[in-house]
Amino acid sequence: MSNIRFQALQSVATAEEKKISGYGEKKITAIFASNVFTGRTMREHLSDEAYKSLMNSAKAGSRVDRRMADQVAAGMKSWAEERGVTHFTHWFQPLTGTTAEKHDSFFTIKSDGTAIELFDGDALIQQEPDASSFPNGGIRATFEARGYTAWDPSSPAFIMESGSGKTLCIPTIFIAYNGESLDYKAPLLKSIAALDKAAVDVCHFFDKNVSKVTATLGWEQEYFVIDEALANARPDLMMCGRTLLGHGPAKGQQLEDHYFGSIPERVYAFMQDFEQESYKLGIPLRTRHNEVAPSQFECAPIFEECNIAVDHNTLLMDVMNKVAKRHKLKALLHEKPFAGVNGSGKHNNWSLATDTGVNLLSPGKTPRTNLMFLTFFVNAIKAVHDYDDLLRGAIASANNDHRLGANEAPPAIISVYIGKYLSDVLDEVEMRVKEKFTEQDEVILKLDIHKQIPELLMDNTDRNRTSPFAFTGNKFEFRAVGSSANCASPMVVLNTIMAETLKQFKKDVDALVEKGDKKEIAVLQVLRDYISKSKKIRFEGDNYSAEWAEEAERRGLNNFKTTPEALDAFVTEKGKQLFYDNGIYSKRELEARHEIMLEDYVKKVQIEARLIGYLATNHVLPAAINYQNTLVENVRGLKEIGLDKKSYKAQLNLIEVISGHIQNVNDNVEAMLEARKKANEIADYHKRALKYCHEVKPYFDKIRYHADKLELVVDDKLWPLPKYRELLFMR
Repeated sequence: MSNIRFQALQSVATAEEKKISGYGEKKITAIFASNVFTGRTMREHLSDEAYKSLMNSAKAGSRVDRRMADQVAAGMKSWAEERGVTHFTHWFQPLTGTTAEKHDSFFTIKSDGTAIELFDGDALIQQEPDASSFPNGGIRATFEARGYTAWDPSSPAFIMESGSGKTLCIPTIFIAYNGESLDYKAPLLKSIAALDKAAVDVCHFFDKNVSKVTATLGWEQEYFVIDEALANARPDLMMCGRTLLGHGPAKGQQLEDHYFGSIPERVYAFMQDFEQESYKLGIPLRTRHNEVAPSQFECAPIFEECNIAVDHNTLLMDVMNKVAKRHKLKALLHEKPFAGVNGSGKHNNWSLATDTGVNLLSPGKTPRTNLMFLTFFVNAIKAVHDYDDLLRGAIASANNDHRLGANEAPPAIISVYIGKYLSDVLDEVEMRVKEKFTEQDEVILKLDIHKQIPELLMDNTDRNRTSPFAFTGNKFEFRAVGSSANCASPMVVLNTIMAETLKQFKKDVDALVEKGDKKEIAVLQVLRDYISKSKKIRFEGDNYSAEWAEEAERRGLNNFKTTPEALDAFVTEKGKQLFYDNGIYSKRELEARHEIMLEDYVKKVQIEARLIGYLATNHVLPAAINYQNTLVENVRGLKEIGLDKKSYKAQLNLIEVISGHIQNVNDNVEAMLEARKKANEIADYHKRALKYCHEVKPYFDKIRYHADKLELVVDDKLWPLPKYRELLFMR
């Protein structure tokens, strides 16, 4: 097996940079969205009637008339065929964590045998993939296969190029026969609509012209890039996306010389290639750079409407994986591919924008707009305070458990960081809690936040990189999201808890107004109450410190350290009621999702358990025993020529050390297998997940410790797995 490692190393040494044809010869604007059915493209291929119908549906969320759907389908087909497209697919996001697609050709045969190209409104609006083969949490029985994908007009169709083939992709939701959602997009769209309504109602306290509020998202995608041949020589990377074994290299990230450093040429070519593909798909990538860990990188786009941003991120991850293969590279999106260096996250930058051009989380220039900013700012903090358990659950996964709380990412404790200046502003509002506001009292209304915030926030809100939920000037940054996650999961929760909090805020303000308070005074009265009640969620210090964990416990904050614990938030009565009241999930859907997420956790840990057992038994132990036999033969030979024991004391000590590690690896693998068997006997997924978490997974570290010690002493020529120094520094 060791030959595979050295063949891979030879492959890296002779790898050539792949040249990207055409990139740089055109401006980005010349290719941007060239493979997207944009508004401009629609104008060229649709009648005025069809165009207006589609635009109204996309903006207002209304259904597309079936008659208009036929016209839209004909226009899409015409546009796609001009670009060499032969097939179409409904592109959706099932709860597998990846995207899904079933391709159908435009080709069909009429009753008289004539071959034609056909794509009508029915094919555009709805398809019927097999629902029983996707995660459904018991909503669908195996024999109940029917499920539907339904067109989402708010996200534009696009053409995906793969090799020499081109496919028209139509973004859709995915639902069961009875209408239950089986994907990420359907609940996301519902949460966006719920937030829109609640936010517009509150905006009317300040501006009656606001008719729509849009949730916006700017994600930052971190990832690792390693050589494909080296990755293929690691069964754990191939099957799990992370290394289950491997001793850290002498040089990791301690010199901090990789962060923002010069991008390696081979990786640079890969970046250019996937950027070009992304631009054609309308993904507005803006930045690229080296991240902290060796071989770790990041890209980020311009902010977009939340639904489209989620689609673009899931699409980007697919594009990155495909393009990496062209360059004989492997893109690793796992949250923790390598022990001992930073893992990868996906910061979700979230804000709210009105159709009047106002960012509701950006301070205004007048007393009225300042008060509107404070209203949405405080409501966001209150939402996080009231539903921190759901936010923690939204980022919970087997992958992310390796990263959260590891002094490289925010801890499992959810808190909000807002910076000194805004803390002082909120404290000043709260200080007046015993006073009665009057119409003449304009101190708070005239706080000149706008002028001071650019300078102060640059120093204060960007300083704390340890916070899971931080205000960064005109948005909140949810930093705890994992790199492989679908952004929809945290966005559904964030949108929903904000919608619920704003609904309650409006009720509270209306109640005071009905009692005779002036509207602005009523708003301030409720705000100071919310500030006081949510104060314990605010933290300005080091979230990595042990002191914060102790302080958080004193404050009564939740600290769900593992995924099985964190996911329970979705099936509490409070959680169920929240999603049910806002029309996001039925209680049945929520229970099904809880089971799906637990099942996903169990399966991922189960796969890792199988892999680490296989690696230990089939790779590590044979190499160690082989080297041990060599040492034994060496000792035997030295004895035969008459040397005394002092002459081979080092060999004897090494044989003893190796024997100890071999025995420990073997014993822990056997114990892990036994624990796994017991866990698999448990039918209830929640109990099984806890069993895997607390009784199977702990053996991983024990096996790894002894296997990694063997890596340090076994002859390098015999070691079968590519080592960290090769994986992280050779490309």
